[in-house]
Amino acid sequence: MKLLPWEYGIRNLARSPSRLALTVAGASLVVLLVLVAGGFIRGLAGSLRSAGEAGNVMLIGAGSEESVERSEIQPAVATIVLGSVAGIRQTLDVPHVSPEIHVQLGVERSPGAGALPASLRGYTPAAMLVHPRVRLVEGSLPRAGHNEAMVGVLAAARMGLAANDLRVGRTFYLDGRDCRVTGIFEAAGTVMESEIWMPLNDLLVLARRDTISTVIVALDSATFDDLDLLAKQRLDLELVAMREQDYYAGLSSFYRPIQAVAVITAGLIALCGLCGGLNALYAAFVTRVRELASLQTLGFSRRAIVLSLVQESTLATCAGGLLACMAGAWLLDGLAVRFSLGAFGLKIDSAVLALGLLSGLLLGVVGALPPAWRCLRTPIATALKTS
Repeated sequence: MKLLPWEYGIRNLARSPSRLALTVAGASLVVLLVLVAGGFIRGLAGSLRSAGEAGNVMLIGAGSEESVERSEIQPAVATIVLGSVAGIRQTLDVPHVSPEIHVQLGVERSPGAGALPASLRGYTPAAMLVHPRVRLVEGSLPRAGHNEAMVGVLAAARMGLAANDLRVGRTFYLDGRDCRVTGIFEAAGTVMESEIWMPLNDLLVLARRDTISTVIVALDSATFDDLDLLAKQRLDLELVAMREQDYYAGLSSFYRPIQAVAVITAGLIALCGLCGGLNALYAAFVTRVRELASLQTLGFSRRAIVLSLVQESTLATCAGGLLACMAGAWLLDGLAVRFSLGAFGLKIDSAVLALGLLSGLLLGVVGALPPAWRCLRTPIATALKTS
């Protein structure tokens, strides 16, 4: 089979700059939509899957295994664990036992501005030991008794605010009391980045509670069975022991239907984008019916012409896909998305970028075939008379 020269397709691309620009822009839009859908799925799954530490065990109230925010246990549980279980991890004789309170409260940017939903965590210094991925990136830790707080890098997005609204030195209002932001922290892309952390006793006062939500224990030589046995023996405490990773895995499975909806949405987006690409490529090829008929009179087969048209469209759509991937990695990666548990960032990683490039390639190959067939099935004599 005699093929058209490679240069022929490249020259045709440059022959109509406006047509080329529209094809590249259309392909870029399709790939960007695919990147958004893929980044959403990867970001949501990653934020929940990576939140728990492998060696951590959570002690929470019985019946609250699916939501630590509903849990209520006695503050003395932390002391009971220290006195009953040997083999808890220590650093410089400081045990890795963290009593915490997890609550959802309304936070006001200014008095009377209206309460915005926020995830708050009351903590003690031991929390920095059991959550080693929490890293202060700006400012300082809040001081107990001073109504101070540190906020995650996605806390403002969780509340629907701009990042500057919760920067270091700014004040927010909780139950009518002003709280000053003293620090900003990161947590390796986990859901903790959408939380506001305050000293435990301060948050207990503001939340008007005398119970905590959980005690998180980091194990050394002790095992999960040791803590599970303690929870089952002390019936008066009404405790349940859960591995921290299992807790967040349960949350991830709860949000799996949302991920399935995102996958379906991504498929619909790709289908709509393919239809749009077909229209664009059809408009680009339909004006060349006479040219394609002339190529057939010169001895080139329809298969060779189709291959040349696929080459043209693939080059254009791949160029659009590359532009979209560069824009996605620059603009979309880490973009905050709110959901009921908090917030997470879109994750435009290598797998999502590969999906975007593949969608651009498929758009070029598959999108060129229907218009090429439509143009080439016209009889040569009729096509040569087409103006």
